[in-house]
Amino acid sequence: MSVKIYNSLSKKKEELVPIKDKTINIYSCGVTVYDKCHIGHARSLYIFDVIKNYLKYRGYKVNFVRNITDVDDKIIKKANDLKKTFDEVVRENILLYENDLKSLGIPKADFEPRATENIPEMIEYIKALIEKGYAYESHGDVYFSVRKFKDYGKLSGQSIDKMLEAVRIEEDKRKKDPLDFALWKKSKENEPFWESPWGKGRPGWHIECSVMSMKYLKCETLDIHAGGRDLVFPHHENEITQSEALTGKPFAKYWIHHGLLTINGQKMAKSLGNFITVQDALKKYDVNDLKMFFLMSHYASPIDFTQEKFLEVKKVLYKFGSLFNQEVPVTTEAAKAPFVEEKLRQFEEAMDDDFNTPKALGVLFELLSETTKMFNQTGNEKDKFRFLLGAINAIQKIFKEIFGLNLVGRKGELTQEQEFLLQDRINAKNKKDFKRSDELRDQLKIMGIIVEDGKDGQKWRRA
Repeated sequence: MSVKIYNSLSKKKEELVPIKDKTINIYSCGVTVYDKCHIGHARSLYIFDVIKNYLKYRGYKVNFVRNITDVDDKIIKKANDLKKTFDEVVRENILLYENDLKSLGIPKADFEPRATENIPEMIEYIKALIEKGYAYESHGDVYFSVRKFKDYGKLSGQSIDKMLEAVRIEEDKRKKDPLDFALWKKSKENEPFWESPWGKGRPGWHIECSVMSMKYLKCETLDIHAGGRDLVFPHHENEITQSEALTGKPFAKYWIHHGLLTINGQKMAKSLGNFITVQDALKKYDVNDLKMFFLMSHYASPIDFTQEKFLEVKKVLYKFGSLFNQEVPVTTEAAKAPFVEEKLRQFEEAMDDDFNTPKALGVLFELLSETTKMFNQTGNEKDKFRFLLGAINAIQKIFKEIFGLNLVGRKGELTQEQEFLLQDRINAKNKKDFKRSDELRDQLKIMGIIVEDGKDGQKWRRA
């Protein structure tokens, strides 16, 4: 079996063939640190971590780089709005980002370079593009001449003429062409700046990723470039353009884009009051809930964040948790049952097909159901426990090593989320909010916690 990936560049599934041996160099666009991370960022951070984990599971050596954009128009605006320095905003939000990674149980990439740490390399890169005739300086800015790159639009599938029709581009007398994009921006008063051959300024957004990806992965052609679908144009299109203009080589062999996230069918926005940060989400949902929610949709599909979907998530996690909490004699040795081996093969087959996590979870659910059914049948107790332990070990290995899920806890112990929900229900009862109380009771029941009210107040027991 071989891994197949839907390549956004070719618009078809292709067999994953590394450029060199069994080593895969992956670059993922990271966060711009002007605000707290939201659940859309969480999906991106998590799903590319799962892809990295699965490739390692399949025997590849993976080098993974995810950048931090720490100089950008949004950061400058945020600093001005808050009357803080540029450095303060960057420092505060990098700390928040690192805390989110820890809360999500997602490790840092092999390298997480900051744009401002690589300014000299960006300046040299821009100088080389000017020398090759692809870029020009104008009033302290430097622009890339889009029409000089004949393949512009090959990732987004748009022609230059169509781009001009589809978007409103403000007239800028500093540019030779409205579609030309900035490689270097002249700094305005009170903005951060670095010295350059074109005066005081800062890099454009697109040049940052081209430079850092090639520098830290030590190659001119990446195996995989990853990011959100909203980055296809103009960010990734411009990365390809400037990189291939410089090197004359393909910038990335495969492009992977994840689908976008909505909240109850609406685009997430602070103005709509539906902007959910990672930390706010983790106050309401367990980290395993959030990860399973992401896994239940294919990474390339759009995903809608709703309360109803999380009720389904909890049912799934409860069923797996019930299997893991089965008491198995400590002397039991796991059996390598043919049925378990076959399900592991089917799991890999699903994941090999463009990392199809919903289908892969379906296979694991079949393994769970068949294991439970066989364990409840009459027969040799020792053989049943050996089979049970073999299935548990197989699923737990996948959950831990690939999906980063941890459902194992001491039997009888409540999770932090369950304790929170029980307290929330007490508060609802005290406020005589019986509708909310009933909703919380039903939610806890799905998690295997039966809540009963008596003269001494609320009590709970396991189902």
